[in-house]
Amino acid sequence: MWSYAVRRILLAIPIALGVSVICFALVYLAPGDPLQSLIPPDARPEDIAQIRRLYGFDKPVPVQYFLWLTRAVSGDLGMSLQTGRPVLLEVMNALSNTIVISSGAVLIAFTLAFGMGILAAYHIGRPADRAVTAAAVVGVSIPNYWLGIVLVIIFAVKLGVLPATGMGSKGSTSFSLFDWEQVKYAILPVLTMALVPLGIIMRTTRSAVADILSQDFVEILRAKGLGPVAVLRHAVRNALPQVLTVMGLQFGYLVGGSILVETIFTWPGTGFLMSKAILTRDVPLLQGAILVLAMTFVFINLVVDLVQTAVDPRIKRA
Repeated sequence: MWSYAVRRILLAIPIALGVSVICFALVYLAPGDPLQSLIPPDARPEDIAQIRRLYGFDKPVPVQYFLWLTRAVSGDLGMSLQTGRPVLLEVMNALSNTIVISSGAVLIAFTLAFGMGILAAYHIGRPADRAVTAAAVVGVSIPNYWLGIVLVIIFAVKLGVLPATGMGSKGSTSFSLFDWEQVKYAILPVLTMALVPLGIIMRTTRSAVADILSQDFVEILRAKGLGPVAVLRHAVRNALPQVLTVMGLQFGYLVGGSILVETIFTWPGTGFLMSKAILTRDVPLLQGAILVLAMTFVFINLVVDLVQTAVDPRIKRA
């Protein structure tokens, strides 16, 4: 088990290197000069050259990448072109806000989806199964940004019971779970983000549990006198590794793919941070945010793989 964990961690290194190359190159493929917003219209050529030297844009792109990667390994992702603050500090503050709504969405989606998926699998072909299947199809079909706009119209504009945007009434950038005035700002983003994983995990759980219930050993359990609850418990236990894998991937998608939801609700997370970096051509900030999110996704996949190995005795990995 430990040797397998070490191998997985070592394999993550070339993945991280490849991700760093991609995120560095993609930013430079975008049109325009990232320093354009910092250079006054009447700047002299020597002033422009000095600004480019200051931010390291006077060097060839491969040299820029090597220097950036060397600093990134030590935790230095550079300085934001717009705020002048360290990129790592900006990204980590935003990531903590993203984890707030992602965790809330995970709690709602995973709990409901797991229970409803088991219900549908146990009553397969019956009205309960058809209702859960229909709900899952709706969940994976509705775009989350469209749902976010609809929720804002209903609960913020029409009913006026929940705030539409922001993370606090006074422009707060920190979140407290014990402050209702802040919690209510997270309700709509959490509900919006929970819809897609809710549908995907419902379908996965239903399929996995139904497949286990159709196997021969389940009939043997029933023949031995086990009741419906005990049989279902055995089926869920055998289906759990497959469901856990999907849950882990969905959590990674929630953390890394929240840019549209956070932009709609002006939630100061990594998605909103990247949207601002794209609009302002803040290259160091955009590169740092992409790299941190990619590494977070790799880490989540590693944890899920190790947990799956621990909970499923059928998987033997030396």
